[in-house]
Amino acid sequence: MVTKEIVVGVSARHVHLSQADVETLFGPGHELEPLRPLSYKGVFAAKETVDVKTEKGTMTGLRVLGPVRKQSQIELARTDCFKLGIKPPVRESGHLAGSTPVTVIGPNGSIELPEGAIIAARHIHISTETIAEWGKKSGDYVDVRVGGERGVTFHNVLLRAGGSGGHTELHLDTDEANACMLNTGDMVEAIID
Repeated sequence: MVTKEIVVGVSARHVHLSQADVETLFGPGHELEPLRPLSYKGVFAAKETVDVKTEKGTMTGLRVLGPVRKQSQIELARTDCFKLGIKPPVRESGHLAGSTPVTVIGPNGSIELPEGAIIAARHIHISTETIAEWGKKSGDYVDVRVGGERGVTFHNVLLRAGGSGGHTELHLDTDEANACMLNTGDMVEAIID
């Protein structure tokens, strides 16, 4: 068995928006304003936040991430879904067919997403060079071992290759990270068969 040490990035609930939806929610011509860069190259937390509403509940102040996407989506942890009274599927980001409908509310308007709420599948962002070194391809799965007092092994961790030269980072939602006491910046081991 070969293992590779990788860094953890804990991903809280957030929203990705299309440019058309940005303009509906924040006003014509509006562009997302970066608040701070995230660890994955070119991605940022925006200053903008929105509320998400369902028939059974509302969550306020969800951070929008940029840059804009082709299709809007909401990424939640399972415990967030209890408050909203929904059961979205676990999906890779961007795979929204048949996902859960929600209403997104901004300061200038609202949008009804007929699909768009998901629980993001745990995944590793990895460069094209590193995934080749591992003998894997984008879309393959590995296991990840977490040490410590509440150590676990995560199975079915999706590899998402893209770009060159970037660092390798495991993305977990807050539920997964809290269960084994992980924080952003902690190190874990990817198990490469």
